[in-house]
Amino acid sequence: MPRQFLPALRGLLVPRSAVAPPVTETKDLLAGNSYVSMTYAGVTNVWGTPGRADGWDMERVVVEGYERSIWTFKSVEAISKHASTLPIQIGRGGDERRFAETLDEHPLLKLLNLKANPLETGDVFKKRLSAQLLLSKKGVFIEKTKSRGGTLVRLDLLPPDRVQIIPDDRNSEYVKHFEFTTYGGQVRELDPEHVIWLRDPHPTDPFCGVTPLEAAGLSVDLDIKARTYNISFIDRDARPGGIIGIDLEGVDAREVDRIQKRLAPGAHNAGELALVGTGPGGMTYVDTSARPREMAYEALSSTSKGEILAAFGVPESIVGNASERTYANADREEWTFWDHTELPHLNLISSGFDSDLSDEWKVRFDTSRVQALEFPRRQAREEARKEFEAGLITIDEYREIAGREAFGVPQSRALWISPQKAPVPANPQDAAALGLGPDPAAGGIPGAAPTGAPLPAGTAPDTAAADVAAARALDPDQTAAEDVAAARGQAPLALPAGPAGTAADAVAAARSSTTIPSPGDAADDVAAARRDVEVKALPQEEGFEVTDDDFDALSMAVAAAVTALLARQENVIIARLRAPKIRKYTRYWEPENDNDVRHVDVDLDQDRVVSAARWAEEMSRTLAPILQQAAVATARKVGQALTGTDTVPPSAAAAAIVTAAYAGEAITGFLAELAEVLQDAQRDAEGVWDLEGAVTRFYMSSEPALIARVAETCAVATINGAADAAAENAGPDVVRTWVTRRDTRVRPAHKALHGKTLPVGTPYTVDGANLRYPGDPFAPIALTINCRCRLHYATDPEE
Repeated sequence: MPRQFLPALRGLLVPRSAVAPPVTETKDLLAGNSYVSMTYAGVTNVWGTPGRADGWDMERVVVEGYERSIWTFKSVEAISKHASTLPIQIGRGGDERRFAETLDEHPLLKLLNLKANPLETGDVFKKRLSAQLLLSKKGVFIEKTKSRGGTLVRLDLLPPDRVQIIPDDRNSEYVKHFEFTTYGGQVRELDPEHVIWLRDPHPTDPFCGVTPLEAAGLSVDLDIKARTYNISFIDRDARPGGIIGIDLEGVDAREVDRIQKRLAPGAHNAGELALVGTGPGGMTYVDTSARPREMAYEALSSTSKGEILAAFGVPESIVGNASERTYANADREEWTFWDHTELPHLNLISSGFDSDLSDEWKVRFDTSRVQALEFPRRQAREEARKEFEAGLITIDEYREIAGREAFGVPQSRALWISPQKAPVPANPQDAAALGLGPDPAAGGIPGAAPTGAPLPAGTAPDTAAADVAAARALDPDQTAAEDVAAARGQAPLALPAGPAGTAADAVAAARSSTTIPSPGDAADDVAAARRDVEVKALPQEEGFEVTDDDFDALSMAVAAAVTALLARQENVIIARLRAPKIRKYTRYWEPENDNDVRHVDVDLDQDRVVSAARWAEEMSRTLAPILQQAAVATARKVGQALTGTDTVPPSAAAAAIVTAAYAGEAITGFLAELAEVLQDAQRDAEGVWDLEGAVTRFYMSSEPALIARVAETCAVATINGAADAAAENAGPDVVRTWVTRRDTRVRPAHKALHGKTLPVGTPYTVDGANLRYPGDPFAPIALTINCRCRLHYATDPEE
């Protein structure tokens, strides 16, 4: 019960004539163990003197501001513990996360990572250093001890309140020396070269630092006083549930004392019904259970907490309370803490040790494994993927944003614009490689057909983009921007009646009849070329054979698609490792309290994390359109060469679908290996971060081989399958001859088939197995893996 009600109660217990005069109430902030305001500083020094921070009582700050305030304690712990667990690196070059070159041997590395002095390890030293920097207005003083040879052998933190800064009289060096008072009372003079003085700089005074606790002093006062008030209220004034007043006239004094004791203070007496006297006559009842007006503790505590955490720059989720936050909000708060609070704090600490290194070498905390700092990079990669899908950036530009090495090939340097991903080359050389311009090797002569240039993968033959590509080859003086503008400004060209050819084939036919293009619109040239191709077909006796460029173009397109898919796959798998649903009821769950039963000694399900079936289906869906478009383009060229038509049989597209299914099986095997790696990693893993590192290392070591194998196999199987289907559709007179690349990579079984000619539709027999064509996905994998052979088709058996 509040103290002001006690006189009234005493009046109920004894006659008013016996009541002493009320005592005047006095308040003394220094009385007993009452809390003394931390906002008192007593700083009277003028600017530019080293005594500006002398009024900051470090001992009182620690006892009253750090040890008694839960939010100050948690803020300092959150910042300093991160600093203690991160290793120190010394390096030069590179970016903000990784040095290009690092030092493995240096005295500072041993002192800051292993043993700073006989009493403290490197982690303990870094934690105390970080905490002092947050609490000391004077700053942090580190004494360096060197051997006779000048090698740094020891680092010691000096108590800030025992160090006195002696300024230079001439103010040329600012600090003349430091005076340190030992615990025995002796004063030692320290040369500035032997002391590292770290402080969060004051905006006007170079001899003074700033601390978040100085700004949060009032909030700390309010928080502690509110808690002290409520504890005192419970201990001294626990109200009974009600008071019954009776007539005490003639009641013995000892009985009055007994009744008086019924109102003894203390939490154990709260809620009881007390019986007291009222004086002569009658009985009254006082209900004390109704809450009187008192301090709004909940609102005050919440306000103080927010102000203290804001002063230190620590979100509430970092100190252990992530309630009412989504995972995205919690991730954003964690990144904000690291980017705006922890990294500047770490840089301030590490900068103090740079004086012991040459100019090009720097000391830095290694934050490369801090997952929270990946937040903006994940967003940048996601935005870059959207820009690539919209045709705004190239594959190489995306890989540069993702931190991967660029391919540096024409397909990866080109912009792939929608719809159907038509390429826009970066230069004339790339245009020739993509089949969209004159071959520079031919001197840039208009009308010189690019040798062996395939149709660009993913470009439909009857789109405006294809017409633009063909028109560009006929009119080199027109720029790419003008071509695209012309294509967008007109309706799609209508195909003439009769068998239709692709724009690229029409241009090739037009080039065979003229060497200099006639002036006019490029679209008119394409339309005229198409009219000519109705009556002019390639000579049938020449036959047809796919080229290395056909394989290489499709292989690059597949490699780019698989690379993007694997990059997203890696990020998804790492995100699943962090997901609470995956970690729940495993040993990787972080208990929220002592009664949390979701933390058990069980490994997580690596197959659930990997989810191979999902990725196999996504791989097939991703590659199927690319392979189908390449198969259709190849079938059209075979049909045009053998029959003068460009009819595409359904079996040509079927070859692409089967090949896409093979790619899905390949990714299944790849993820099965990853699941085994995760299973093995869990034997020694201390946390999810160890599993994340295992995933990253697996992709770095195994991803290139998978991309190369899938790209080459899909290209060979799709191109050869589509060509064979189109040749079989051309008629029974077509024969085909097996052709190898005749190098050391060709397997002996395929060397024996080189030059062997069979009728179309008759399979080749190799080691007891039948191959319909090189790379046949239904043949044994030992006969198809890494195969680069092809078939030559002709209508004359003698050829």
